[in-house]
Amino acid sequence: MELKEAFAIALRNTRVRHGLTQEDFEIVSSRTYLSTLERGLKNVTLEKASELARRMDIHPLTLLVECFLVLDPDADLNLLFERIRRETELGACS
Repeated sequence: MELKEAFAIALRNTRVRHGLTQEDFEIVSSRTYLSTLERGLKNVTLEKASELARRMDIHPLTLLVECFLVLDPDADLNLLFERIRRETELGACS
């Protein structure tokens, strides 16, 4: 599975969990564009991912984490967060 396909699944699942329709994103994006993202036909920019997340009232990292969990359903969320914490702490020391 490609990354954009995983993002498509994560975006659609998150949108549906929050009880939102594609039309609810009109302020952020056209329904056509959102549909192409949810079908994995286009790659999303970080700016657009952030806007979409804001519309769903979630942190953009939540959407990205969900995406990577779709890519690797056997991943352990706690181990993933520990790794991220370790890597960001190393970056803060530089």
